[in-house]
Amino acid sequence: MSKSLARVAAALQEAGLTEGPREVGESRMALQAARAVGCELDQIAKSIVFVGARSRRTYLFLTAGGNRVSPEKAADLVGEPLAAANGAEVRERTGFAIGGVSPVGATGPMTILLDPRLTGFDIVWAAAGTPRHVFPISPADLQRITGAAPGDFTE
Repeated sequence: MSKSLARVAAALQEAGLTEGPREVGESRMALQAARAVGCELDQIAKSIVFVGARSRRTYLFLTAGGNRVSPEKAADLVGEPLAAANGAEVRERTGFAIGGVSPVGATGPMTILLDPRLTGFDIVWAAAGTPRHVFPISPADLQRITGAAPGDFTE
């Protein structure tokens, strides 16, 4: 088991969740992940990482699989200009590679925001630390264990 996957599994267990990560094959795209687990596209919680231009804070936007983050709305929501993190920044700030960024088990602090569309489902699926693993979670548990704040940041 990779270190990233182990961190996610430990964070889920520590939060009292019984469902752990599942291997779904190489699923870097939300549609591929949705097909692999048999859910709707919007049940995939995509993790999009931005960096605050002034604060240098890490912001993780969890968005429904069919939605896109609006950089302008996201910046207005957090109160500062944002830049999309590149692959090296994502790994440095979260401990995960692009395609496997999990909302739990990160190695650095992040402010997490949640697309309200995700709260319309009983279960959503998020990356579990690798591009090949996801985990199921209720939106309520996702908010509880990540401290994610709902916000209007999608196009």
